[in-house]
Amino acid sequence: MSEYHIPVMLDPSVSALITTPDGIYADATFGGGGHTAEILSRLHDGGRVIAFDRDVDAIEGALKDSRLKLVHNNFRFIENYAALEGVRFDGILADLGVSSHQFDTPGRGFSFRFEEAPLDMRMNRQSKRTAAELVNGLDEAALERILRLYGEVDNARRAASLIVRSRSEKPLETTGDLDRALAPILPRGAEHKVLAKVYQALRIEVNQEMRSLEKFLSGAARSLKEGGRLVVITYHSLEDRMVKNFIRCGNVEGNEVKDIYGQVQAPLEAVSRKPVLPCEEEIAANTRARSAKLRVAVKRSER
Repeated sequence: MSEYHIPVMLDPSVSALITTPDGIYADATFGGGGHTAEILSRLHDGGRVIAFDRDVDAIEGALKDSRLKLVHNNFRFIENYAALEGVRFDGILADLGVSSHQFDTPGRGFSFRFEEAPLDMRMNRQSKRTAAELVNGLDEAALERILRLYGEVDNARRAASLIVRSRSEKPLETTGDLDRALAPILPRGAEHKVLAKVYQALRIEVNQEMRSLEKFLSGAARSLKEGGRLVVITYHSLEDRMVKNFIRCGNVEGNEVKDIYGQVQAPLEAVSRKPVLPCEEEIAANTRARSAKLRVAVKRSER
């Protein structure tokens, strides 16, 4: 599956995840299957992996192993699945990045590198709402909020205004349409820096990524065995902040709730305070790893 996606921080993530080779593990974001394959390679015959992905392309190209079960669903429902199957996990891994396959397939519309690709951006192509529907249907204030909140676009108000003005003349249907609409705010020679933020914001909104991540974190914590590991790889500050806050406080907002003894009530405990970063060799081999951060937490005793 390496052509589909190069797994990021493969050894450190899987090494942090596995506590027993006969355990039950979840790969919450199967993608190209690289992390799953590595987990399976370290498990005994009694070990199992349950992998989730909402992209049918990932499911259709999956590796074959009797110890692997694939679930075509959003990872936000991991707790529902665990309850239905009557399992608790020894470890759960989530790589929150968009797969190389999704970025590199023009018809998916995830990248501005393809000038006339459809503005789609759906990870689950059975979902109804596309990026084109967002840029053509939301009012200017809503567009500004999405660009500012999810893309941290500096001139979000101006960007939203340009989108609304351009769509009044002709609907924005392709990546090229969107890029041309934003041309007045794109710095010469560094257009990609602004476009990357805009595309990130739209992708997050289309796929409800922040809402899914919040539900996943709480569900994952409840689905782990005592002493089980949660391993999460993030790629931008919004999701990393949510993961860090949840591990520290038990909620994504970072609000501490303490017991009568002054102890923070959180289901997880960080293995280390700072995230693990990719090595220089990995970044050189795979530039998409450059913004990755790996956080590891262990499930506390429930007594």
